[in-house]
Amino acid sequence: MTVTQSSLPASQPVNPLMIGFSAKDKPSSDITNTCVHCGLCLSSCPTYRETGLEMASPRGRIYLMKAVDEGRISLASEVFQEQMSLCLNCRACEAVCPSGVQYGAILEASRAQIERARAGKAGPPATPGAPEPRLPPRPLWQRALRGAVFGVLFKRMEAFRFFSALMRLYQRSGAQWIARKSGILKLLGLADTEAMLPPISDRFSVPQGQILPAEGERRYSVALLTGCIMSTAFAHVHEATIRVLRKNGCEVIIPPDQGCCGALHTHGGDLDGGRELARRNIAAFEGLGVDAIIVNAAGCGSTLKEYGHLLHDDPAWCKRAERFSAKVKDVHEFLAGIDFNRAALGRLNLTVTYQEPCHLVHAQRISAQPRALLTAIPGLTLKEMPESSLCCGSAGIYNVTQPEMALSLGARKIDNALTTGAEIIATANPGCALQLAGELRRRGKQVQVRYIIELLDEAYRKFEAVA
Repeated sequence: MTVTQSSLPASQPVNPLMIGFSAKDKPSSDITNTCVHCGLCLSSCPTYRETGLEMASPRGRIYLMKAVDEGRISLASEVFQEQMSLCLNCRACEAVCPSGVQYGAILEASRAQIERARAGKAGPPATPGAPEPRLPPRPLWQRALRGAVFGVLFKRMEAFRFFSALMRLYQRSGAQWIARKSGILKLLGLADTEAMLPPISDRFSVPQGQILPAEGERRYSVALLTGCIMSTAFAHVHEATIRVLRKNGCEVIIPPDQGCCGALHTHGGDLDGGRELARRNIAAFEGLGVDAIIVNAAGCGSTLKEYGHLLHDDPAWCKRAERFSAKVKDVHEFLAGIDFNRAALGRLNLTVTYQEPCHLVHAQRISAQPRALLTAIPGLTLKEMPESSLCCGSAGIYNVTQPEMALSLGARKIDNALTTGAEIIATANPGCALQLAGELRRRGKQVQVRYIIELLDEAYRKFEAVA
């Protein structure tokens, strides 16, 4: 099988000089020192665009990282902690950096450094002889919440599905309506957080080793990552993905024992938790003999392609991680790289604009392929929005931890989308879909948010209906 590779070569053997974190999970000076402070990243950075503050830019944050590493400021510095949290980790700076600074890796390492210090596990101090840096632990409720979310829900899929089923009951039983109308959510300060709860699917995508045959001649064998939120709140997107893949001659395997990709852990400073989930997924997918491991969520795909970096210092897993990542393909990347089935696409008379997920366009460098698939649909008109690749403000749980900045960026994105007059905003990531839908709901707009793969699936089914 020949599939074009348009993302960065995260699947190639890892260059030890380009690892973003040391064995102690602190930012690598090999990377921070490659920044020449040219400022080309400034106009691409969402938080700099919003604030105009140097410290809220990639260049400014790298300066803070180096200052901590050299002992010029403390790890406890409020400015340092604030800026490491305020960054969206959208990786837009990486896409324009002439020095190739792997900013995402050192940001994740900085967050891990902070979390280790809060847990009393800080590494050696920057200045020899100085006391090891320590930070006050998080409040008990935060530790309990992080433990429940990172330690249980996203590590045990049976617990995640049980929680999702409870949320579905809450949404369908009338309890959600009562909670919203009564004002109790506002009283508890949970109204904005609860509003971001996605509609839970009627049925979940549970990986049980299913093997779904290709339609017609089998040309490829692929495995599908079901993940966490995609399998419960966006199960319909998985179903659409499977149908589209089968229409393109793919046998689709859904291996058991897979789980969350670990993106939230690695972005949130829990690199050990991310590594645990990475090992689980590698073990679940290796040995299948497939042509590709397909991912339909941009954030998940980016994380899976970087397993080699995450496990670079684990002798038992580093090579296995590199082999695994070499197989990972975003679904748009895969479809655009094969002899794509255009003949069976029906006509959709729609006007669509495309919102580029950060971890698709910046982290994976996939931009042309989604557009090529959209424009392949007969009758569909693609209208480009301004700033299509500027972050929408979702960024995992960013809209929970930094709601003010997230709201500002979400509003900016919708302002740009509405200028096109499109009736549908197409995307390719669950966080983006929820963020966009939430802002449209706040404005009372009837514009839909759809996955590109859903539109392809609809076009194939339209052709079947009229054939």
